[in-house]
Amino acid sequence: MTLNFRGIAPLNHLGVIRAEGEDAVKFLHGQLTHDFALLGLDHARLTAFLSAKGRMQASFIGFKRSPTEVWLVCSRDLLAPTLKRLSMFVMRAKCKLSDATADTQVFGLAGATMETIAGSAQPAWSKAEFGTATVVHLPTAAGQPRALWVAPVGEAAPTGPALDPALWAWGEVQSGVATLTAPLVDAFVPQMLNYESVDGVSFKKGCYPGQEVVARSQFRGAIKRRAYVAHADTALAVGADIFSPTDPEQACGTVVQTAPAPTGGWDAIVSLQITAAEHGALHADSLQGPALTLGTLPYALRDDI
Repeated sequence: MTLNFRGIAPLNHLGVIRAEGEDAVKFLHGQLTHDFALLGLDHARLTAFLSAKGRMQASFIGFKRSPTEVWLVCSRDLLAPTLKRLSMFVMRAKCKLSDATADTQVFGLAGATMETIAGSAQPAWSKAEFGTATVVHLPTAAGQPRALWVAPVGEAAPTGPALDPALWAWGEVQSGVATLTAPLVDAFVPQMLNYESVDGVSFKKGCYPGQEVVARSQFRGAIKRRAYVAHADTALAVGADIFSPTDPEQACGTVVQTAPAPTGGWDAIVSLQITAAEHGALHADSLQGPALTLGTLPYALRDDI
Protein backbone atom coordinates (compact mmCIF):
# COMPACT_ATOMS: atom_id res chain seq x y z
CA MET A 1 0.00 0.00 0.00
CA THR A 2 1.32 3.47 -0.89
CA LEU A 3 0.33 5.69 1.99
CA ASN A 4 1.54 9.03 3.27
CA PHE A 5 1.65 7.83 6.87
CA ARG A 6 3.99 10.41 8.29
CA GLY A 7 3.70 13.57 10.31
CA ILE A 8 2.60 14.81 13.72
CA ALA A 9 -0.84 14.26 15.23
CA PRO A 10 -2.23 15.80 18.46
CA LEU A 11 -3.56 12.97 20.64
CA ASN A 12 -6.24 14.69 22.67
CA HIS A 13 -7.95 11.39 23.47
CA LEU A 14 -5.06 10.48 25.79
CA GLY A 15 -4.45 11.64 29.35
CA VAL A 16 -1.60 11.35 31.84
CA ILE A 17 -1.54 10.10 35.44
CA ARG A 18 1.48 11.30 37.42
CA ALA A 19 2.91 9.21 40.27
CA GLU A 20 5.42 11.04 42.47
CA GLY A 21 7.31 10.18 45.60
CA GLU A 22 9.87 7.94 47.19
CA ASP A 23 7.60 4.89 46.82
CA ALA A 24 6.06 5.73 43.41
CA VAL A 25 7.95 3.04 41.48
CA LYS A 26 7.45 0.42 44.19
CA PHE A 27 3.74 1.20 44.39
CA LEU A 28 3.16 0.89 40.64
CA HIS A 29 5.25 -2.26 40.51
CA GLY A 30 2.80 -3.86 42.93
CA GLN A 31 -0.30 -2.74 41.02
CA LEU A 32 0.42 -3.18 37.31
CA THR A 33 1.14 -6.15 35.05
CA HIS A 34 4.68 -5.16 34.11
CA ASP A 35 7.92 -4.74 36.02
CA PHE A 36 8.54 -1.14 37.06
CA ALA A 37 11.22 -1.99 39.64
CA LEU A 38 13.66 -2.89 36.85
CA LEU A 39 12.51 -0.13 34.49
CA GLY A 40 15.37 2.15 33.48
CA LEU A 41 15.21 5.74 32.28
CA ASP A 42 15.78 4.61 28.68
CA HIS A 43 12.70 2.41 28.32
CA ALA A 44 8.93 2.55 28.75
CA ARG A 45 6.41 -0.12 29.62
CA LEU A 46 3.14 -1.24 28.07
CA THR A 47 1.14 -2.37 31.07
CA ALA A 48 -2.36 -2.85 32.47
CA PHE A 49 -4.23 -2.35 35.72
CA LEU A 50 -6.47 -5.32 36.57
CA SER A 51 -9.29 -6.22 38.90
CA ALA A 52 -8.79 -8.99 41.45
CA LYS A 53 -10.40 -11.30 38.86
CA GLY A 54 -7.70 -10.47 36.33
CA ARG A 55 -9.89 -8.28 34.13
CA MET A 56 -8.39 -5.16 32.57
CA GLN A 57 -9.49 -1.85 34.07
CA ALA A 58 -7.09 0.32 32.06
CA SER A 59 -3.97 0.07 29.91
CA PHE A 60 -0.99 2.40 30.02
CA ILE A 61 2.26 3.37 28.41
CA GLY A 62 4.32 4.12 31.50
CA PHE A 63 7.79 5.63 31.88
CA LYS A 64 9.99 7.24 34.49
CA ARG A 65 10.58 10.97 34.30
CA SER A 66 13.02 10.55 37.18
CA PRO A 67 13.75 7.85 39.77
CA THR A 68 10.83 9.19 41.86
CA GLU A 69 8.33 10.23 39.16
CA VAL A 70 6.39 8.05 36.71
CA TRP A 71 3.95 9.15 34.02
CA LEU A 72 1.19 6.79 32.84
CA VAL A 73 -0.42 7.61 29.48
CA CYS A 74 -3.91 6.16 29.07
CA SER A 75 -7.26 6.69 27.37
CA ARG A 76 -8.70 9.91 28.77
CA ASP A 77 -12.15 8.38 29.23
CA LEU A 78 -10.69 5.94 31.77
CA LEU A 79 -8.38 8.31 33.61
CA ALA A 80 -10.69 9.57 36.37
CA PRO A 81 -12.08 6.20 37.51
CA THR A 82 -8.66 4.57 37.21
CA LEU A 83 -6.99 7.31 39.24
CA LYS A 84 -9.67 6.97 41.91
CA ARG A 85 -9.27 3.20 42.12
CA LEU A 86 -5.47 3.26 42.13
CA SER A 87 -5.52 5.89 44.86
CA MET A 88 -7.46 3.51 47.11
CA PHE A 89 -4.39 1.27 47.31
CA VAL A 90 -1.76 3.92 48.08
CA MET A 91 -2.46 3.86 51.84
CA ARG A 92 0.84 4.50 53.66
CA ALA A 93 3.07 4.44 50.58
CA LYS A 94 5.00 7.63 49.92
CA CYS A 95 3.35 8.13 46.55
CA LYS A 96 1.12 10.92 45.29
CA LEU A 97 -1.11 10.22 42.31
CA SER A 98 -2.60 13.05 40.26
CA ASP A 99 -4.24 13.83 36.93
CA ALA A 100 -1.51 15.60 34.96
CA THR A 101 -3.46 15.86 31.70
CA ALA A 102 -3.92 19.62 31.89
CA ASP A 103 -0.20 20.05 32.54
CA THR A 104 1.02 17.87 29.67
CA GLN A 105 0.77 17.61 25.90
CA VAL A 106 0.82 14.40 23.87
CA PHE A 107 1.55 14.04 20.16
CA GLY A 108 1.98 11.07 17.87
CA LEU A 109 4.97 11.01 15.50
CA ALA A 110 5.02 8.81 12.41
CA GLY A 111 7.32 8.03 9.51
CA ALA A 112 10.34 10.12 8.54
CA THR A 113 8.99 13.04 10.55
CA MET A 114 9.51 11.03 13.71
CA GLU A 115 13.11 10.41 12.74
CA THR A 116 13.84 14.10 12.18
CA ILE A 117 12.57 14.88 15.68
CA ALA A 118 13.79 11.86 17.65
CA GLY A 119 16.68 10.56 15.57
CA SER A 120 16.70 7.08 14.08
CA ALA A 121 13.87 4.65 14.79
CA GLN A 122 14.43 2.47 17.85
CA PRO A 123 12.86 -0.80 19.08
CA ALA A 124 9.38 -0.54 20.57
CA TRP A 125 9.24 0.77 24.13
CA SER A 126 12.65 2.45 23.89
CA LYS A 127 12.60 5.94 25.40
CA ALA A 128 14.68 9.11 25.11
CA GLU A 129 14.55 12.64 26.51
CA PHE A 130 14.76 15.76 24.35
CA GLY A 131 14.80 18.74 26.65
CA THR A 132 11.73 18.31 28.85
CA ALA A 133 10.01 16.13 26.23
CA THR A 134 9.91 12.34 26.40
CA VAL A 135 9.79 10.27 23.21
CA VAL A 136 8.59 6.68 23.51
CA HIS A 137 9.12 4.52 20.44
CA LEU A 138 6.07 2.41 19.57
CA PRO A 139 5.52 -0.72 17.48
CA THR A 140 5.56 0.09 13.77
CA ALA A 141 2.38 0.46 11.73
CA ALA A 142 2.02 0.12 7.97
CA GLY A 143 5.78 -0.41 7.91
CA GLN A 144 6.45 3.02 9.40
CA PRO A 145 8.15 3.91 12.70
CA ARG A 146 6.01 5.66 15.29
CA ALA A 147 6.51 7.31 18.65
CA LEU A 148 4.71 9.18 21.42
CA TRP A 149 5.97 12.67 22.24
CA VAL A 150 4.96 13.69 25.77
CA ALA A 151 6.02 16.90 27.48
CA PRO A 152 4.94 19.48 30.04
CA VAL A 153 2.81 22.35 28.76
CA GLY A 154 5.22 25.11 27.85
CA GLU A 155 7.64 22.91 25.94
CA ALA A 156 7.58 23.86 22.27
CA ALA A 157 5.44 21.36 20.36
CA PRO A 158 7.18 19.24 17.72
CA THR A 159 7.17 20.76 14.25
CA GLY A 160 6.59 19.06 10.94
CA PRO A 161 3.80 18.08 8.55
CA ALA A 162 0.41 17.49 10.15
CA LEU A 163 -0.92 13.96 10.37
CA ASP A 164 -4.68 13.49 10.54
CA PRO A 165 -5.55 12.02 13.98
CA ALA A 166 -7.88 9.60 12.17
CA LEU A 167 -4.89 8.26 10.23
CA TRP A 168 -2.93 7.94 13.48
CA ALA A 169 -5.88 5.98 14.91
CA TRP A 170 -5.74 3.69 11.89
CA GLY A 171 -2.03 3.15 12.56
CA GLU A 172 -2.85 2.18 16.15
CA VAL A 173 -5.21 -0.48 14.82
CA GLN A 174 -2.63 -1.71 12.32
CA SER A 175 -0.07 -2.11 15.09
CA GLY A 176 -2.31 -4.74 16.71
CA VAL A 177 -1.63 -3.26 20.17
CA ALA A 178 -4.94 -2.28 21.74
CA THR A 179 -5.55 0.63 24.10
CA LEU A 180 -8.37 -0.09 26.53
CA THR A 181 -11.28 2.40 26.54
CA ALA A 182 -14.37 2.84 28.70
CA PRO A 183 -16.74 0.45 26.86
CA LEU A 184 -14.33 -2.45 27.50
CA VAL A 185 -13.62 -2.22 31.23
CA ASP A 186 -13.80 -5.69 32.85
CA ALA A 187 -14.08 -7.42 29.47
CA PHE A 188 -10.65 -9.02 29.05
CA VAL A 189 -7.76 -10.69 30.77
CA PRO A 190 -4.55 -9.32 29.16
CA GLN A 191 -3.96 -12.36 26.94
CA MET A 192 -7.30 -11.78 25.21
CA LEU A 193 -5.62 -8.67 23.76
CA ASN A 194 -2.27 -10.44 23.19
CA TYR A 195 -0.57 -8.35 25.89
CA GLU A 196 1.83 -11.15 26.79
CA SER A 197 3.03 -11.15 23.16
CA VAL A 198 3.60 -7.37 22.88
CA ASP A 199 5.55 -7.04 26.14
CA GLY A 200 2.62 -5.86 28.26
CA VAL A 201 2.91 -8.53 30.98
CA SER A 202 5.83 -9.77 33.07
CA PHE A 203 5.59 -13.33 34.38
CA LYS A 204 8.75 -12.94 36.47
CA LYS A 205 7.75 -10.05 38.75
CA GLY A 206 5.95 -10.33 42.07
CA CYS A 207 2.26 -10.23 42.80
CA TYR A 208 -0.23 -7.62 41.60
CA PRO A 209 -4.06 -7.62 41.57
CA GLY A 210 -5.27 -10.38 39.24
CA GLN A 211 -1.82 -11.95 38.86
CA GLU A 212 -2.97 -15.46 39.76
CA VAL A 213 -5.68 -15.39 37.08
CA VAL A 214 -3.23 -14.15 34.45
CA ALA A 215 -0.63 -16.78 35.34
CA ARG A 216 -3.19 -19.60 35.44
CA SER A 217 -4.54 -18.57 32.03
CA GLN A 218 -1.04 -18.61 30.59
CA PHE A 219 0.40 -21.78 32.04
CA ARG A 220 -2.68 -24.00 32.12
CA GLY A 221 -3.61 -23.41 28.52
CA ALA A 222 -6.80 -21.57 29.47
CA ILE A 223 -6.56 -18.84 26.84
CA LYS A 224 -9.61 -19.22 24.62
CA ARG A 225 -9.63 -15.74 23.03
CA ARG A 226 -7.04 -13.78 21.13
CA ALA A 227 -6.80 -10.39 19.42
CA TYR A 228 -6.84 -10.11 15.63
CA VAL A 229 -6.90 -7.31 13.10
CA ALA A 230 -9.99 -7.21 10.90
CA HIS A 231 -11.66 -5.21 8.13
CA ALA A 232 -15.29 -4.37 7.36
CA ASP A 233 -16.90 -2.41 4.55
CA THR A 234 -18.94 -0.26 6.95
CA ALA A 235 -18.37 1.44 10.30
CA LEU A 236 -17.68 -0.66 13.40
CA ALA A 237 -18.41 0.39 16.98
CA VAL A 238 -16.10 -0.29 19.92
CA GLY A 239 -17.75 -2.82 22.21
CA ALA A 240 -19.93 -4.36 19.50
CA ASP A 241 -20.44 -8.10 19.76
CA ILE A 242 -19.23 -10.42 17.02
CA PHE A 243 -21.18 -13.46 15.87
CA SER A 244 -20.44 -16.62 13.90
CA PRO A 245 -22.95 -18.99 12.26
CA THR A 246 -21.36 -21.84 14.22
CA ASP A 247 -23.20 -20.49 17.30
CA PRO A 248 -25.66 -17.77 16.20
CA GLU A 249 -27.12 -17.23 19.68
CA GLN A 250 -23.84 -16.58 21.48
CA ALA A 251 -21.37 -13.77 20.75
CA CYS A 252 -17.91 -15.11 19.96
CA GLY A 253 -15.99 -11.87 20.22
CA THR A 254 -15.86 -8.12 20.71
CA VAL A 255 -14.78 -5.13 18.64
CA VAL A 256 -11.94 -3.53 20.62
CA GLN A 257 -10.59 -0.60 18.62
CA THR A 258 -11.64 0.89 15.28
CA ALA A 259 -10.61 3.45 12.68
CA PRO A 260 -11.62 4.32 9.12
CA ALA A 261 -9.28 2.66 6.63
CA PRO A 262 -7.54 5.05 4.20
CA THR A 263 -8.56 2.90 1.22
CA GLY A 264 -12.19 2.59 2.33
CA GLY A 265 -14.18 0.71 4.94
CA TRP A 266 -13.11 0.28 8.55
CA ASP A 267 -10.28 -1.59 10.23
CA ALA A 268 -10.41 -2.90 13.77
CA ILE A 269 -8.72 -4.85 16.48
CA VAL A 270 -11.11 -7.59 17.60
CA SER A 271 -10.92 -10.13 20.39
CA LEU A 272 -12.28 -13.51 19.28
CA GLN A 273 -12.68 -17.03 20.44
CA ILE A 274 -9.87 -18.89 18.72
CA THR A 275 -12.24 -21.51 17.31
CA ALA A 276 -14.48 -18.81 15.78
CA ALA A 277 -11.48 -17.10 14.19
CA GLU A 278 -10.48 -20.39 12.60
CA HIS A 279 -13.94 -20.95 11.09
CA GLY A 280 -14.44 -17.42 9.70
CA ALA A 281 -17.83 -16.06 8.49
CA LEU A 282 -17.80 -13.40 11.21
CA HIS A 283 -20.23 -10.49 11.55
CA ALA A 284 -20.48 -7.51 13.90
CA ASP A 285 -23.67 -6.79 15.87
CA SER A 286 -25.57 -9.80 14.47
CA LEU A 287 -25.31 -12.44 11.77
CA GLN A 288 -26.89 -9.86 9.45
CA GLY A 289 -24.37 -7.17 10.45
CA PRO A 290 -21.15 -6.06 8.74
CA ALA A 291 -18.98 -8.96 7.59
CA LEU A 292 -15.47 -9.09 9.05
CA THR A 293 -12.38 -10.25 7.20
CA LEU A 294 -9.43 -11.14 9.40
CA GLY A 295 -5.98 -9.90 8.48
CA THR A 296 -2.48 -10.86 9.60
CA LEU A 297 -1.10 -9.69 12.93
CA PRO A 298 2.15 -7.71 12.60
CA TYR A 299 3.75 -9.79 15.36
CA ALA A 300 3.93 -13.43 16.39
CA LEU A 301 2.07 -14.78 19.41
CA ARG A 302 4.59 -15.85 21.99
CA ASP A 303 4.69 -19.38 23.39
CA ASP A 304 8.03 -19.07 25.18
CA ILE A 305 7.00 -17.00 28.19
